[in-house]
Amino acid sequence: MYLDHFGLREAPFRITPHTEFFFAGGNRGSTLDALIYAITHDEGIVKVSGEVGSGKTMLCRMLLERLPDNVETVYLANPSLSRDEILFAIADELGVPLPESKPRLLLRALQERLIEIYGAGKQVVVLIDEAHAMPAETLEEIRLLSNLESNRHKLLQIVLFGQPELDARLAQTDMRQLKERITHNFALEPLKRNDISSYLMFRMRAAGYHGPDLFSQAAIQLISRSSEGLTRRINILADKALLAAFSQGTHQVDHKEAKAAIRDAQFNPMADGRARPAIWIGIAALLLTVAGAGILLLTKSETEPPPALTAPPIPVTPATTPPPASTAPPAVEAPPPPASANSTAPAAAPIEQPAARSGNAAGLGPLTAERLQASEAWLKQTPGNHYFIQLLNIETSAAREVEAFLANHSATLDAQQLRVYRSSLSGQDRIGVIYGDFATRNEANAAIGTLPAALRMTQPHPRAVARLR
Repeated sequence: MYLDHFGLREAPFRITPHTEFFFAGGNRGSTLDALIYAITHDEGIVKVSGEVGSGKTMLCRMLLERLPDNVETVYLANPSLSRDEILFAIADELGVPLPESKPRLLLRALQERLIEIYGAGKQVVVLIDEAHAMPAETLEEIRLLSNLESNRHKLLQIVLFGQPELDARLAQTDMRQLKERITHNFALEPLKRNDISSYLMFRMRAAGYHGPDLFSQAAIQLISRSSEGLTRRINILADKALLAAFSQGTHQVDHKEAKAAIRDAQFNPMADGRARPAIWIGIAALLLTVAGAGILLLTKSETEPPPALTAPPIPVTPATTPPPASTAPPAVEAPPPPASANSTAPAAAPIEQPAARSGNAAGLGPLTAERLQASEAWLKQTPGNHYFIQLLNIETSAAREVEAFLANHSATLDAQQLRVYRSSLSGQDRIGVIYGDFATRNEANAAIGTLPAALRMTQPHPRAVARLR
């Protein structure tokens, strides 16, 4: 809605993780480097903790892209899996035949597959998101999986991402055996005020903005206080503030626009206002020091409530639950823009079936529906040892972004080689865009070098057709 007003090619403050918007400040970049080091040079379980909206999922997505080619990754987004279901999910991702109702046979088959991968000079890492919500029996199964090993090395590396409640769970007596196997602990601290200023302009520049600094110091102070340094909250507030500036016809975000955004978001203090404890990072501190990043500590953030807001209501489409009618007038919802190369429409409804060329009511645009249908036929007949290039992978709730992506790149790439697929193997419904059909990984890597510069910056990577199936 406000893209043309600020000279943007896409929305800068979407809350879905997009790796091209990864901010390396605030210790995020050094934490990512240390995580990669820990995964590739150690054999214990790694734990990453952080508050809701602190950027754990973004860090996980960056790992999926940055880990070297000899690392096979399994990403599990569903924390409610039972101990048997987590075995089936990992085995399914690694292409292990699934015996029905025989977990013991499955565990043996999984170990044989891991030995086969290890013998090929590769490593397997399982990334588990929202680990704090996992059942106790599933956490126990994770401990048992960490015992799978060859004569000299562990066969499976495990990384747990979770909220601070994960630390409390691991402190319980019945979790002590799992806790003993965690060799590296990382904590994502909230962004400090100076980091927030840099973060806001980094996201704006990444979205195509070329003007002077947009957010005044007064606006940054208000956003910092209300967001408590959590990136998801910062994104929500910044998006609403930009919309407020657009509605006022100004190109500056000042305290007035920030106050309007804060009022519309209605955030509560995190954890009922209790301060976050400092956490000693242990061995991970040494890794960060080696990487030249210093010791990462989780610090106490500001918890003062925002000042009383006096700005009048503005037509801001809420990104969170709208305020009750008794406290503020409801926001006026703007009509969605048509799908185009610059489209940043709200999340679409979940996609159920491929649609005809004209799109469908479930949210698929015409280009997406056409390529999805063509890709299904391609996938059935293409050898499993062929490779393609992974260009985009997002939740299906953001499916309209796929339509914009296809419209953007159909002119610079062979449109018939652009393909769309859907997947829910890891417990999360996702939609992806892939490109090409190559007989070997080397051919796929060579083709990546010929992609447009804007696409190469998103770090596309080769994948095997068998993995997609």
